[in-house]
Amino acid sequence: MQARAWLHLTSTPGLGPSAIRKLLGVFGPPEKVLDQSAQVLGTVIGTPRAQALLNANPDRDAACERTLAWLAGGEQRSLLTLDDPAYPSRLLDLADPPSLLYVLGDPTCLSTPSIAIVGSRHASAAGLAHATQFANELSAVGLTILSGLARGIDGAAHQGALDQGGPTVAFIGTGIDRVYPAQHHALARSIVARGGAIASELSLGTPPQPANFPRRNRLIAAAALGILVVEAAAQSGSLITARQAADLGREVFAIPGSIHSALARGCHALLRQGAKLVEATDDVLAEFPQLAPRSGRAGVSPIVSTFEPALEHMGWEPAAIDSLIMRSGESAANWSIRLLGWELDGRAARLDDGRWQRLR
Repeated sequence: MQARAWLHLTSTPGLGPSAIRKLLGVFGPPEKVLDQSAQVLGTVIGTPRAQALLNANPDRDAACERTLAWLAGGEQRSLLTLDDPAYPSRLLDLADPPSLLYVLGDPTCLSTPSIAIVGSRHASAAGLAHATQFANELSAVGLTILSGLARGIDGAAHQGALDQGGPTVAFIGTGIDRVYPAQHHALARSIVARGGAIASELSLGTPPQPANFPRRNRLIAAAALGILVVEAAAQSGSLITARQAADLGREVFAIPGSIHSALARGCHALLRQGAKLVEATDDVLAEFPQLAPRSGRAGVSPIVSTFEPALEHMGWEPAAIDSLIMRSGESAANWSIRLLGWELDGRAARLDDGRWQRLR
């Protein structure tokens, strides 16, 4: 089973995203990786990690079985892997895209045109009202609202989209089988029941640990076309998310506030750094004049077995994955695995802005 092979790979202790990408780039899908000997794998990731991958591990096997049981427990449960046609292509702009996403709800929501709305967990009444209003109005024009299911602005943004009847997506910093904070159990159920989705890259049972949330935030930044910061203190995780979004070439928006409010200082800092000042929904929509819903993607076409046709599509100018998909008609999954292989082979390199450059 393909899911079992992916789970085996991603559940092996010490085998992080970088090592997994190297293995996929050299050998292809996880089934092919697991067919290799420890000696062969060791040339790519080192002998200790190769042995950890192939040796028996009861804890890993039990975790895989728990995940497979969870997956079989309902129609609205799915795993999205890098080679899945439903994998959200915008996440491929990350230097470390998740090898595996756990999804509760409609996975296609993760690939629809979307705006992230984030901000303080300790938001003011005005901030909560702004988050609800903007989510409601942006949802009304067909955008999916992304956020992190946290207290404050996140929760208000999700609720604003639900009030409009549109889908909303929550990227969370726990296992998909947990809800944090606990007060958002009803909100989480509504997100799924009304056509949205909850997604996590963390294994089942993962608790809400501080280190998980910055990793969650990078998924919010990458998955959206732009990010709107409603309220944020001077030292805020929302500012990190906004900077990650800017680094990925996403639009960054901020709502100004009173010069006397601590919750306005983060937004004012973003505005000084070039974020667009937002007073109304039209200020956001003006940055996307040709925005239209994407059509559904067809099934994955076979990965090209020779370099030359794909290299011709790539050309010699730096290109984003979205451009390569449009030129070739192939899926994001095909290009992701191909580019990883070319990077290891020295044929292409990933630039700081996320685009790819052919080297030879």
